[in-house]
Parts: sequence; structure tokens; C-alpha cells
Amino acid sequence: MKTQFFPGYTIGNDSYKNIVKICSLYGKKAAVIGGERAIKAAENKIKNSVEGSEMLITGFFPFGKEASIENIERLKLIPEVQKADMIFAVGGGKAIDTGKVLAQKTNRVFFTFPTIASTCASCTSLGILYHPDGSLREYTFSNITPVHIFIDSEIIANAPDKYFWAGIGDSMAKYFESSVSSRGDELNHSQSMGVNIASMCNGPFVKYGVQALEDCKKNKLSNELEEIILGIIISTGYVSNLVNIDLNTGLAHAVYNGFTVIPQIEKYGHLHGEIVSYGILVLLVVDRQKEEFERIFKFNKEMGFPTKLSDLHCSIEDVDKIIEKALKGIDVRHYPYTVASEMIKDAILFIEDFQHKC
Repeated sequence: MKTQFFPGYTIGNDSYKNIVKICSLYGKKAAVIGGERAIKAAENKIKNSVEGSEMLITGFFPFGKEASIENIERLKLIPEVQKADMIFAVGGGKAIDTGKVLAQKTNRVFFTFPTIASTCASCTSLGILYHPDGSLREYTFSNITPVHIFIDSEIIANAPDKYFWAGIGDSMAKYFESSVSSRGDELNHSQSMGVNIASMCNGPFVKYGVQALEDCKKNKLSNELEEIILGIIISTGYVSNLVNIDLNTGLAHAVYNGFTVIPQIEKYGHLHGEIVSYGILVLLVVDRQKEEFERIFKFNKEMGFPTKLSDLHCSIEDVDKIIEKALKGIDVRHYPYTVASEMIKDAILFIEDFQHKC
């Protein structure tokens, strides 16, 4: 037997007005768990949305800066959290994953309130947990997704635009990786639907991305901004819920993992999605998608994404270390062909040389 859950969503600067209508079906008490800045941005809107209703917010509780087992256990012991019928998870990926896994482990429904658009965490059932020192601990797998996602586009428009920028780079990989990783496979219904939905992480991003980023920098609400927010949170999230881990990743993320061994990446604060956007270029060259490579290379230039090693404070001397780490993970274990180290190196050298041809 297979059961597939999908969250609903509301987007707009007044999306929280739907809280009572939707959430009261599942109880009357909600505990809000989130990042400190996220709670500050969303607290008044959440309070105003339930004022005069039978719904009660039992409290607003910072998640503790790391999505860790230790923080989840700490939150479980808070009386106001114990009394809640449901969990409201507010913030970015780690804050939402903390509330998500807490709700899953205590058999309660949860709702998500993303305050930045950088990942699809607010849409998925997957949780990513870390040790208190920030190192990766484990992935938690469940088929329980949030019941509903409340996307306040005004809050996101006023969040730091660097997260939105990086979210675009990361989200676009969903299409390129799933389409290549699934090539030649006999896909079941869910996987096939996921791979097809992933096409929404290609065309709309190129169409609206540049203007959406400009609007985010100006803290301006626009149709383009909301289209990209939905792409980052909903399109990628639905794909993640539908396909297995091998179709959820690929060469772009392998390249990202490779760069993590280079000290300059952390030193200069390069973001996950920023590096993944460069990884997409490597993927397209390796896969011999010439026209797509040229189209995405141009888009990366317009977006300010890296298109050469020096953009990531790296050089040719770093490439062998990057490739060694890239091929150690699971990202290309399921691929239509074997990815050899020479293929990645040749692709990087090609991209370096391409700078002078455009």
C-alpha cells in the first residue's frame, strides 16, 4: 500500500488570514517554533490572524539555531508545546525541519510558514538533522508533509535577498538533475509525475528570475517574485515528495559537495545554491547539452551566479580535490552513464575557456 500526501498552500501578503479557516479543522491550540528573526517577522501577523477566534497560540519558541535531536527533545519538554494540538514551523530550512520532525515524532499535524525562499523544506516530509556543532547527523524519512504552507510574500520580499538568490540556483538543479538521473528508467506513476513537475524548475526560473531578484532587492511585491517563490518552495517540494533520493540529486550537487573541501568556500561565505548553480553548468557540459549550457550560462551571468572558478575564489589547482570529493558521495551513483573524473575536469576547463567566447 502506498499513501502520498501533498500540502496545500496560500501565497500573498495576506496569506495568514487563512490560518483559522484551515488550521481550526485540526484543533484549537498551536505552538509556534521558529528562528528568532523569523518569529519577529511573523509574530504579529500570526497573532492578528487568530484574534477573536477560538484558536489559541500557546507560545512562540526559538528552535535553538540547529535542527538537532537535542533541540527537538528540549522543545518536547516545554509544557506549552506539549499542550498544543499542532505545530506552526516558522522560518528557514533548519527552523522548519526542527518543527517538522518534532511534529512527526509526536504524531501531530504541522503547518509551515517560510519567511525566506531558499529551499523547499517547508513543503517536504524530509527532515535534515545536525549535531549541535553544525555537522550533518542524519536524514529523517517520513511520508507526513505539512498540511498547509502559508507563504507571506511580503515577509519574504523583506528578507535578505542573498537567500532568495541562492534559492534560485539550488532549485533550478531539480529539473536538470532529475531529468538526467531518471533517463532510461522505467518510472512509476509518482516518479514520473515528479520528473514532469520538475520542468517547472527550468522555464519559469529563466523567464522570471532576473526581475524577481531585482524586486526582492527592492523589497517589492510582484507577480515575478511570487512566481519564483512558488518555484523554490512548491515546485521543488512536490518533486522531492514524489521521487526517490537517486532522482532528487545528480552531478550539480556532486560538484557542490566537491567544493566543500576547499577552505575558500567557507572563508568567503559562498552559499549552497550559489555553488549548485555552477554545478548545473558542469552537468550540462558533461551531458553534452550544448544549447542548454549556453542558455543557462547566459542566465547565470545575468543573475550574478558563478560562471568560472575565480568567482568561487578557486583555481585550476583546486580542481582535482573538488572532483575527488564530488565522486565520493551518492549523487551520481544512479546515472545513465558512469561519470569519470576526467569528464568533470574537462567540463570545468571548457567552462573556463568559454568565458572568452561569449
